[in-house]
Amino acid sequence: MSKRHEAKYKIDRRLGQNIWGRPKSPVNRREYGPGQHGQRRKGKPSDFGTQLRAKQKLKGYYGSISEKQFRRYYAEAIRLKGDSGENLVGLLERRLDAVIYRAKFVPTVFAARQFINHGHITVNGKRVNIASYQVKPGDVIAIKESSRQLAIVIESAALAERDVPDYIDADHTKSTATYTRTPTLSDVPYAVQMEPNLVIEFYSR
Repeated sequence: MSKRHEAKYKIDRRLGQNIWGRPKSPVNRREYGPGQHGQRRKGKPSDFGTQLRAKQKLKGYYGSISEKQFRRYYAEAIRLKGDSGENLVGLLERRLDAVIYRAKFVPTVFAARQFINHGHITVNGKRVNIASYQVKPGDVIAIKESSRQLAIVIESAALAERDVPDYIDADHTKSTATYTRTPTLSDVPYAVQMEPNLVIEFYSR
């Protein structure tokens, strides 16, 4: 299992964007990167730099995805029919940790991974503790009954900073969510513009 050793808000500052749209992001106060030389990092990026930045932004958004795993998503995206960029986003949104984050069962994508690893989630009635598990349309995701009164669950459902997208049918009274369909890029409520086409170009070099 991969482990992120850097503070999640450093991702925001390194990219210069509040990628999760969170009120406490330091980018809201400081737009320059982290570290003593953060304010000097200016200049127009090359095509490679632009593609790399797009990859870091999309990969960072989904929390703790390793480079090896992210490359596998790329390989699957180009194998599937249709637009590879759209396919990549669809595969990422089918991750179980992404689904419970979208359903507002937890406040962050990082909390989602931990919540799943600790055995609080079931899919179609069976416990699943793998954050990268690929959910299919029609699957019913639920919080285990003994975990439904945890403070993190109650507080997350009340968060006003984001809404549940229409491809997830969430019922917070029952702590369940049905994944209704795989979304397109325009369906996904990213707080900043994502450019999966540039990610595909990065790996296609």
